[in-house]
Amino acid sequence: MDNPEMKPDSDIAEPANLRFLRRLVTVLTATMIGGVLLIIALIVIRFYDSPPALPETVELPDGATASAFTQGDGWLAVVTTDNRILIYDRVTGSLRQSIEITD
Repeated sequence: MDNPEMKPDSDIAEPANLRFLRRLVTVLTATMIGGVLLIIALIVIRFYDSPPALPETVELPDGATASAFTQGDGWLAVVTTDNRILIYDRVTGSLRQSIEITD
């Protein structure tokens, strides 16, 4: 079982290609771990950011009932059950535009 011609594992030199591959895998692993941590940090920062300011109340015209709501940069819109889209100013809450939806 003992073969005097074979060297112990500690005396065998590592080939250059294998050493390069080992270092490359280590660098890529560290890069992937850093990227995942960065993405997690960005998600946490985004979720803990303050929500946009909205007016306390929005006055709908008489007889209108809201069925949907959306918002944009400086405006918000309410879709009513009577097929209208009401666009309001985000800061003041005043009605900017009313759009009739036709079938």
